[in-house]
Amino acid sequence: MFVRKSYYPLQRLLRNYSNIGKSPVDVVVDNLGIATVTLQNPPVNSLDLQLVSELSNTLISLEKDKSRGLILKSFSDKVFSAGIDLLELYKPQKDRVKQFWTALQDCWINLYGFSAPTVACINGHAPAGGCLLSLSCEYRVMLKEKTIGLNETKLGLVAPPWFISTMMNVIGRRQTELALTSGRMFTTEEASKIGLIDEIAENSEEAMIKCRAFLQLFEKISPSARAATKNMIRKKTIQDLVKNKEADLNLFCDIVMQEKVQQGLGLYLQSLKKAKN
Repeated sequence: MFVRKSYYPLQRLLRNYSNIGKSPVDVVVDNLGIATVTLQNPPVNSLDLQLVSELSNTLISLEKDKSRGLILKSFSDKVFSAGIDLLELYKPQKDRVKQFWTALQDCWINLYGFSAPTVACINGHAPAGGCLLSLSCEYRVMLKEKTIGLNETKLGLVAPPWFISTMMNVIGRRQTELALTSGRMFTTEEASKIGLIDEIAENSEEAMIKCRAFLQLFEKISPSARAATKNMIRKKTIQDLVKNKEADLNLFCDIVMQEKVQQGLGLYLQSLKKAKN
């Protein structure tokens, strides 16, 4: 038995969205209380204001409903999420950038601090923000022949401290430093070797089976005890952002608005356009 739920925050009332009228986040909750959250923002699940806001609100709603577990996946086996929508950052209005970045901060806080067990079904490539979402979950199952990593430096951007901490908490300081300074994208096999992901799957069906197997590990564990333990482990990382939320916002806006960063984003967007044509 499955129950399909949709959560519609106020941001969906805003205009100028290419897929307005269709939620970029789909939620199915089974009779065990396990929620499968599917990102569906074609073509590559770019993290724009709408997707980030709806994902954040979805997490809040599932938390209130006392979900017993969460699987995060993509509608497509090509790309899990291509990361932040660069159109949110290229020649933007400052108020829009602030709104977007605040929404992303809140989304990460809600996912990283989600009380029930979380697992990322990485059924496609996961650069930048896609990698962040994956690392924010407790467990990661990834398809073969995909790539994952925080590649911000290759775009002339700097990964914020909470991006860095999220990766460092998974693979350690040394591996994080090497990965971030080089903007390295890891293959599935490479990611497995350094502990960036936990399991490899041949296809999406096998990946979902492995995701559910992870969640089943907690069937006989007290949900409240498990949640309290997770909170103690992750609390400091979350508090670091909460305490410095405004400073992080201002720093990000200052960096994005720099002329050299805008030029770099413009050139990259042009290269994407040429490649598409």
